[in-house]
Parts: sequence; C-alpha cells; structure tokens
Amino acid sequence: MDLAERTRHYYATVDANDVEGVLDWFADDAVYHRPGYEPMVGRAALAEFYGGERVIAEGRHTLDELVVDGSSVAVRGSFTGRLKDGTERTLGFADFIDYDQHGRARERRTYFAVSGV
Repeated sequence: MDLAERTRHYYATVDANDVEGVLDWFADDAVYHRPGYEPMVGRAALAEFYGGERVIAEGRHTLDELVVDGSSVAVRGSFTGRLKDGTERTLGFADFIDYDQHGRARERRTYFAVSGV
C-alpha cells in the first residue's frame, strides 16, 4: 500500500471539505491529538470535529516534505485559508501519522509552527 499517496489523498479530502472521506481515512478507533483539543477518540469524536467544531472554513494544505517509515508517515507543510470568523490564516504544521494494516490512520499527531518564539 502506498502510504505517501494515502496521506496526500487525506489532505486533498480535507481541503475539499469531504467529511465522510476524511472519516473513512481514519480507523474506527483512531485517536487524533491536536493542540487546543482533548484527544479525539473514535469516529463520533472525529465526526464532531470535522463536521462542525473545526475552526477552519476553507483552505489548502501544501506539503513540503513527506517521509514514510514502515507504517508511519511524517509530514511538514503549511496551511493557507480562512477561519469561520473570516480571519485569513497561514501557518506551518507537522503531522505524524501511524497507519494500521488496512491503510487507515490509527493515530495522528499535529503540531503547529508558532511565530515569534
């Protein structure tokens, strides 16, 4: 299974606001760790986040680096878009994703770059 392609497809799905497609990318018992949120565990928590709680209205992820090591993938990139409050935002991010044997994300950890630190 091409985990680099699976990962690129995930970001395209998020950018298209395809909530069902995003949820299908995750394993049923997946855990998503994101700054500012308690860990999201399972499909219901992920659906709540991607289906409404997420502060992003629209945008695009640009992947600058993607490294596959066995069933793990590391991504470095940037996001440019608009938040639900109308604010335009550009920020850097890093994601670390562990896939299960079926090519579904079982754990994802996101980190954001902070300016001025």
